[in-house]
Amino acid sequence: MNATKNIQPFSADDFANALAEHNYEFAVGQTVRGKVVSVESSGIYVDIGAKSLGFLPIEEATLSGSSRSGDAFPIGNEYEFLIISNQNADGEVKLSVRRLLFKQAWQTLKDYQTESKVFETKVIGTNSGGVIVDAVGLRGFVPRSHLTDATDLAKLVGKKIPVMVLDADETRKKLVLSNRQAAKLAAIGQLAKGQLISGKVSNIRPFGAFVEFAGVSGLLHVKEMSQKPVSDPTRVFQINDIIKAVIVDIDESRDRIALSTKLLELHAGEMLDNSAQVFAEAEERLEKNISKLWEA
Repeated sequence: MNATKNIQPFSADDFANALAEHNYEFAVGQTVRGKVVSVESSGIYVDIGAKSLGFLPIEEATLSGSSRSGDAFPIGNEYEFLIISNQNADGEVKLSVRRLLFKQAWQTLKDYQTESKVFETKVIGTNSGGVIVDAVGLRGFVPRSHLTDATDLAKLVGKKIPVMVLDADETRKKLVLSNRQAAKLAAIGQLAKGQLISGKVSNIRPFGAFVEFAGVSGLLHVKEMSQKPVSDPTRVFQINDIIKAVIVDIDESRDRIALSTKLLELHAGEMLDNSAQVFAEAEERLEKNISKLWEA
């Protein structure tokens, strides 16, 4: 009974002093979580656990800075915010969702680049060099040379295209993407070792011939042209020749596909003497020789 007489009342001044002793330190660049308590025409007031409410200006509420962005923040809901100013005399700090989303978007794109991830973007404009796209909320550029179809750029506006990140430089606000690389990676994913392909010879070098097929390019090395040694690839193929070959290796990390016509020969030198017959019987010949591929 006597103990209760020693309890001192907790006054308003005591409460104020207790708050003053609490360390509410907020730094610019810090991410905080808060609850929306009021939506005004100029911005949104947020309870972030400080002595004063944080203020989110309307222009900092979304990536687009829409004047109607307050509709996206119902009172009572909690969100993450980025602090963009030091506390003023009243202890209030300014907040931003727009800059937080930008920060998160750049990190996402850097991760996509590291992972060589293919993702979809929407074409929102064009210029003489290519197309402008919306990539996870950021404006990105796909050069004409990195489009699978660059015949009519205007027709691409409003459409979604798959891309991969070539360069994501947040400091310079530079985002370059490739639609061609994305299509190529997707095409490679549909291929398999031992698969018979039909393609066109696009280039011939002393070490072999490059063959285009299914949106990708493979190398037919001179050692894989025939069981008989080939010293000059032009003795076997010419540019624009349509040929059949077997995929003998796929290296996605180095973006390389190795081909072979040697596996279609039943006897050494057939590719040199009668390639037309070899290609005409390609399916049957591969079925007979396929075990050699896995023995190699």
